Amino acid sequence: MDMFISNVKCLTERLLQKQLANTDEVIEKLFCEDFPRITPLDPQLEESAIQLWNWAVTKRVGTAINEHQKAKVRHVACRLLYACEPENPAEGAVRKQILMASKTGRTWLDCKKPQLADNFLSLAVKSLETLYSRLTSRGHGGADINTSKGDVEKDLLRVLSYQAESALAQENHQEAVAYMQRCKDMLLRLPKETGYLSLMCYNFGVDSYNMKKYEESSFWLSQSYDIGKMNIKYSPGAEVQAKVLRLLATVYLKWDCQQFQEKALNAVNLANKESVHPSGLYLKIRILLSCGAQDDHIRAGVTELLELEVPLEVCLSTVKLLMAEDRETLAFDYLKRVCQHFESSPELGSALVLHIELLLQRGKELLGKQKIEDIITGHYTGKQLSPQTLTCLHLLLWDKASKNFETKNFSEALQWYNYSLSFYKAGQMEPNLAKLQRNRASCLLQLQQLDKAKEAIKEAERCDPNSIFTQFSVYKIAVLENNVEKAAEAVKAIGALAQGPVSSEDRLLVAENAASNLLSLAAQIALENEQQDTAMKALESLCEHSKDEAQVVTALRCLVRLVLTTIEKASGEIRHANLDVLLSYLKMALQKVSQLSPGPSMAVEQRTEDANWFRKIAWNSALQCESSPDRMRDFFVFSYQLSQFCPSDRAVLMGQKTCLLMAAAASLELCRKSPHSEQKEQLTQALEHIQICWEVWKTLKASGDNSKDPTNILLLLYEFEARAKLNDPKVETVLESVLELDNVEIKVLETMAALAMEPPAHFPLLCKKALRIALSLHRKQPQADLARCSQCVHSLIQLSLPSGVSDVEARVLEEVWGYYEEALSIITAAVSRQQSRATAATPKQPRIPEDFPEMEILWLLTRAWNTGILLYSLAQYPEAERWCGLGMSFLRHLGSLQESYQTQMSGLYSEVLDRLDKAKKNLIMEE
Repeated sequence: MDMFISNVKCLTERLLQKQLANTDEVIEKLFCEDFPRITPLDPQLEESAIQLWNWAVTKRVGTAINEHQKAKVRHVACRLLYACEPENPAEGAVRKQILMASKTGRTWLDCKKPQLADNFLSLAVKSLETLYSRLTSRGHGGADINTSKGDVEKDLLRVLSYQAESALAQENHQEAVAYMQRCKDMLLRLPKETGYLSLMCYNFGVDSYNMKKYEESSFWLSQSYDIGKMNIKYSPGAEVQAKVLRLLATVYLKWDCQQFQEKALNAVNLANKESVHPSGLYLKIRILLSCGAQDDHIRAGVTELLELEVPLEVCLSTVKLLMAEDRETLAFDYLKRVCQHFESSPELGSALVLHIELLLQRGKELLGKQKIEDIITGHYTGKQLSPQTLTCLHLLLWDKASKNFETKNFSEALQWYNYSLSFYKAGQMEPNLAKLQRNRASCLLQLQQLDKAKEAIKEAERCDPNSIFTQFSVYKIAVLENNVEKAAEAVKAIGALAQGPVSSEDRLLVAENAASNLLSLAAQIALENEQQDTAMKALESLCEHSKDEAQVVTALRCLVRLVLTTIEKASGEIRHANLDVLLSYLKMALQKVSQLSPGPSMAVEQRTEDANWFRKIAWNSALQCESSPDRMRDFFVFSYQLSQFCPSDRAVLMGQKTCLLMAAAASLELCRKSPHSEQKEQLTQALEHIQICWEVWKTLKASGDNSKDPTNILLLLYEFEARAKLNDPKVETVLESVLELDNVEIKVLETMAALAMEPPAHFPLLCKKALRIALSLHRKQPQADLARCSQCVHSLIQLSLPSGVSDVEARVLEEVWGYYEEALSIITAAVSRQQSRATAATPKQPRIPEDFPEMEILWLLTRAWNTGILLYSLAQYPEAERWCGLGMSFLRHLGSLQESYQTQMSGLYSEVLDRLDKAKKNLIMEE
């Protein structure tokens, strides 16, 4: 108990603070406090209750608290007050209880919380009965006492009506009826409350009607009317009573018109008797129509409308109602009478337009056209339609024209548009006039009246030159006239206007991509008229401005097809230019395909299909670029990139591998043809393609047998070349990777040796290593290719022989000597092979090898001899003799050249030997 009291006081004090930030939190804590069951509570809490109540009243004036917070504070304050109630409270305390309980209940009702309201309303009734009992016990003599008793009864009636409202909110209809009956019983003593109670029942009827509880609604509306009749002086008035009866009639109409037609008619007739109103007369006609009444009864009803001088709008609504209920004769007859009745009214035009609309709806076009022509005549003779009515007529005419256009009845469509044009003055400036002229131009073009169409479009340009639809019309005419330049200008203008919002247009549903749709249609028109270049410009503009990736992809497919047809017919520079255009399309296609987001409008399969289509185009285009390695590379790269949006099956992976291999090869080829300043970039690109290809190749190797696929070797060769020309030290690792392969091909090693020395590469040691291994493998062959062996030896000797005095080293000479021995061994093998092929009839065994080129032997001879002479000049006499002798040893293997070289060299050799002997003697004498 003490804890509860302390909490309530503390929270109340916090709430009363002026600068409280967490008001909602404090209110919620107060509302959730668990009230003790022991009563009465500490009387001091009554002060907290009063403070809370007053706080809620003052705060409610502004926007400090909302209705729910106010209800919660009143809830707590009222409970505290009742909890502090003594056994026999004073009259003032009881009045305070009545005020707080009734207002708290009312507040919870306003918050749509009838369950919470019920307890407080019951407390209010109990306190009211207590107070009334006390007042009654004092006697009947005093006027003050009678006034007080009247006030209590008035408060009790209000609280009982609240209880009825709460019961209805909880769908307890019978309980609500009981509470309302008590209220009605009190009206004899409280006649001034007649209007209040009548309106309360009316509101109950409205709520029930909105919830389609027609039986309950009819009860409450009947109660409202009956209560209103109990005291004419204090009733809501005849107009309100009529309003109640009209709603009651509507309830019967909605509930079951056939069953309750008499009640509905009685209610509406009674309403019209209480207070005649256009809505009452209109409702009567609705009821008569719904009940299937005869034409005479309905005619009498519509006559009442005219006699009452109701607004034209009500009369026209009645005409529409008659038409909707298939009372056509009545409708037209009544409309004729309405037009006569309002002949001098400025609003007559709306009736005439409705007449035309109804005639056209019923297929009476000739009569409709006659009426339109009459209105046109009147328009220029002082009987103009109001702007609003004229707009309605324009819409009617355009709708009729549009429908005829859709059914390809272009002549009729043009006539309807011409009717609309008749209402515009010459030189008038209005966007709608531009739209009308465009629509007329469309009809004229379909009717092959080009000159008239051009005139219409000129007028449209004059009125609205910045309309995308105007420019589209200009484009159509330019295409029909084969005016390529004018068509291009129009496409450019459409593209520029596509940047802004597009207004609606007759016969066109305008979406966000309306401009793009127009450009697509423009391309179609150009193709239909065999103007491919113009179509391509329209499609390119679409690709530039459309925000719909799927639409752009479709346009790009069309562009690719068109440019491919041009490529097939072109050659030379024109063909190359078109290939570059195709590359730009594929680049955009890659970008758009990557941006496609599969969703409700696009399946994953569609994106895959698009990517696959462009991938194949790029592949086939690459194969046509053998003479242009840069384009070949770009096409293969696009093909690979597009394939990444396809399922990674083996076929796609094989395609990716080939694309990357070919892109790398093309980059290397481009490097060979490019100046030194551009080579690094191309070699780096080649390495990038190679690295990606390695990853693809690993995936392929893991998925199946690839033993016969040369990809491994090709990748190593390409990587070796790229790294060698980039002077990358990792090139040695690539050679080691090749040597680790099973059954490495000799040709691969020979190729790598050549690449190691192909400028700008310069790796002589790697070159010699590859050549030595290649030579070794050659010699191990059952039938060695001696010519290729000689090429290996030639290259080894050329790389190793000293080029000048400074390069002469014993180690180098020894290495080269070994290569010469290898050469002699090969020549000997060649001679042996030749001897084995000789027949027994040969008188003399050959010494000249046919499988070893004679010029190669001469080259070996010359280089060995020159080395000996170089050594002689360096006073290295023993080595000089040795190398000159080596050169002489090749003489016997020469063919036709042997005799001439032997004569020259023998003399020189003798001279060298003599000089060597003299040099040796001089050395001995010096010693």
